Amino acid sequence: MATLISLKRSIKAAQNVSKTTRAMQMIAASRLKKAQEATLASRPYVQKLTELAQTITFKTRESKKHPYMQLSITSNKTLLIALSPDKGLTGGLVTNLLREFLQYTSGNLDSSCIIVGKKFENQIVKIKNEVIATFHFGTTLPTIDVVYPIITLINDYYLSGKVTSVKVLYANFNNFFSQTPTIAQLLPIALPVTEEKLDDGDIMLYEPSLADMTPQLLKHYIEMSLYQFLLESFLSEQAARMIAMQNATTNAKDIIQEYKLEYNKTRQAKITNELLDIIGGKGVAHA
Repeated sequence: MATLISLKRSIKAAQNVSKTTRAMQMIAASRLKKAQEATLASRPYVQKLTELAQTITFKTRESKKHPYMQLSITSNKTLLIALSPDKGLTGGLVTNLLREFLQYTSGNLDSSCIIVGKKFENQIVKIKNEVIATFHFGTTLPTIDVVYPIITLINDYYLSGKVTSVKVLYANFNNFFSQTPTIAQLLPIALPVTEEKLDDGDIMLYEPSLADMTPQLLKHYIEMSLYQFLLESFLSEQAARMIAMQNATTNAKDIIQEYKLEYNKTRQAKITNELLDIIGGKGVAHA
């Protein structure tokens, strides 16, 4: 049976853990609110930008000649941009992302990586020989300027024909309890369009011309798509951490209750034994 001193120490340690996890839960919840607002606000913009790009690429032949639309035949390599958190304590989020990465690379051995996030950096560098660059994801809401260094590398490798396609591995936010590891194709741009959208495009006027508009539009489309992936990943990270810390706080409180119950039982047993010793001592002295 554990001693009272050891039980007191265990209770104190569990209480400290509970306070820490509770504080981390509150921090994640505050960041989650800002991340959710930013991510959900940008989704309609990216969607409309995608629809506009769909219409333009089907209305002009010039867009089909843009390098972002062409499939490279000089190489058969894939450039994979892997997004992961910098910090842990996110439940199974990092494990699920890493499992998705390993499943993809097992079937695509000839691939290069750009790693965003320390959690992937520590793991992928050990198993991948060709890592082009690594970036820190950060612990605050990503800003648009973080995509420019990554896009510079993308243009260097894709436009020069070093890679055939560019894909992004990220955590897609479904809800607070579900974040799905997803691999999305960034380049070449494949934008299917419905007949309804084509009909709508026939009554639209463009200024400047479509040929002049297409390069800048596709460039902006790539930037915003990558930025949206970063926002989705950050939102998923905060949601996963909030739920993980909430569960850890609940478990710590349960452990505290168990320790307190054991402490009370041990204390009561000690008091009972002391009373029996006193009573037994008096009986011997009386005899």
